[in-house]
Amino acid sequence: MNAESEIARDTEGHTAKPRAEVAVVVIGYDDAAHVTDAVRSALAQGPAVREVVAVDDCSRDGSAGLLERLSTAEPRLKVIRRRANSGGCGTPRNTGLDAVTSPYVMFLDSDDVLPPGAVDALLAAAEGAHAEVTGGLCVRRELPSGREVPWQPRLYALHAVVPRPAQRTRLVHDTLCVNKLYRTAFLRAHGIRFPEGRFPYEDVVFTARVLAAAPRIALIPDRVYVWHVRRSDTRLSISLDRSGVENWRARTEACRQAYEVLLGAGQKELARAARAKFLDHDLRMYVRELGLRDAAYRRAWWELTRTHLAEYDADDWARNPAAPGRLIGRVVLASPEPCDLPRLRELAARPARLYPPYARAADGTPVWSDGIPQVSLEPLQARPVRALPLAVDAELRPGARGTRLRLRLHELYGRVAQAGPETVDVEWRHRDDGDVVVRAASLPLAPCEGAPGADEAAGSAGPGGSADPAGHGDSAGRGNSAGPAGRGDSAGRGNSAGPAGHGGSAGFDGTWSAETAVDLLPLAAPGVGIWDLRLRIRFRDGASRDVTAHALTGAGLLRRRAVPSARHGVVLVQPYTTHSGALALRVAPGVRGVLSVVRTRLRRLLH
Repeated sequence: MNAESEIARDTEGHTAKPRAEVAVVVIGYDDAAHVTDAVRSALAQGPAVREVVAVDDCSRDGSAGLLERLSTAEPRLKVIRRRANSGGCGTPRNTGLDAVTSPYVMFLDSDDVLPPGAVDALLAAAEGAHAEVTGGLCVRRELPSGREVPWQPRLYALHAVVPRPAQRTRLVHDTLCVNKLYRTAFLRAHGIRFPEGRFPYEDVVFTARVLAAAPRIALIPDRVYVWHVRRSDTRLSISLDRSGVENWRARTEACRQAYEVLLGAGQKELARAARAKFLDHDLRMYVRELGLRDAAYRRAWWELTRTHLAEYDADDWARNPAAPGRLIGRVVLASPEPCDLPRLRELAARPARLYPPYARAADGTPVWSDGIPQVSLEPLQARPVRALPLAVDAELRPGARGTRLRLRLHELYGRVAQAGPETVDVEWRHRDDGDVVVRAASLPLAPCEGAPGADEAAGSAGPGGSADPAGHGDSAGRGNSAGPAGRGDSAGRGNSAGPAGHGGSAGFDGTWSAETAVDLLPLAAPGVGIWDLRLRIRFRDGASRDVTAHALTGAGLLRRRAVPSARHGVVLVQPYTTHSGALALRVAPGVRGVLSVVRTRLRRLLH
């Protein structure tokens, strides 16, 4: 029996009533609107909770008074009022941890809640597996919509036990401290505490310290924590307030410290995995948002990132070299100034999209661009088609006579033609309820003829503007040719609009297209909402690749239109591009939908 399945029999089937073994440490600062809900959710866990330690970090809004009044009716609640604000989450958590008298402890933030049964599930698993740390599923709940997104669902898909963290390196991806139950004696024996003071992302370092101590870990699929995401709040949480470059500085420092902690404890594989996680998660998330920032932010961000990535060694880059995060990191290191930001944004998307141009070095090796030939894309040649960063353009045109969706799939160094794309499945997924999906018929993909070459099209409609006469791309430095000869890929298609750049048969331009009507009726049925476009490309050998599509932004596109509807009278339809450049669709049916859009616009204008 392998290590990860060992606990399958240990963490299931426990019916004994849990003893009062758990302390819940709740921390808060100026959060009178939510803190009592958090505390009540902990007390409502039942008799397994021996104590709730609420630490108020010197609030000024009456939070402490609310907690004191609640404690008069609940003997399990202990309130600690700090005399000075610490500036972070680490110090109040340490204060609460010092006051705990229970064998087990978990942490709860004042603006979140524990779902019913969370403590019982965690405690049963911990005792059944004799685990020092037990983790469960956390869900991010977007408010006010109520949309829920599971955090690291792959890690918590099944009951499992991991005798040593190095046996499951993906543990480094879950840097949260709040969805876990810790044996108190384990934390104290190893001196594991949170960074003190104003230290954003303190849980990243805390989690590294926990993993460095090599605990026995139990994992359960139960929902044990609800992380509330309030993007409209005037005071955003640390994880949401990414508008200033200091937030990125804090994140890179926390990740650097986490790596040092793991490496210093001899956990080399975990340390490597932590660096890989930074590239795949942290770096890609911030790159998707760079287009929202000003030039000063982008320059400072680029410099900080280059400094951080300069500490990576050859082995860090050699592992999974075609992974999107590694390609992005190598481009950042290769250029002293910010460049190719729109194209990097596409590559940072999930799933990743590698947008043209598809340049080659003098020897024919695929490279990032003519300007950055030292970043080789050769590893893409060995990547399975189901994992390729395929680029698809999408153009949506609503109209009184019908709404049309046009798709164009780009070649990628001959890999697409080699795999033989045959059809594309189209679906629209509701943003606030991912279970609501509207599927269209499977569409045939037809080779395009007589159209501009793939890179010429990218220059006119791709992410970042138009090509200049010299073929140097936009101001971000992207080239639109593969050199004087316009060298083609292995399927005979060129990468330029030059004389030799239109290889292949019958004028094939290196792209495939599909077109379909979009039925607005099922999209309007749930009322006002946002729909994300999802595609599945199917290939000759039965393989498939799930992708999103780059939203074209040419003249007349991405405009709100009022479409007549027999059922609703009118449906407001607006295609738009997400932060990652993907196509999405806002739909507002009927008079109520129109009024909802008007009210939203007025609120934005007034605030």
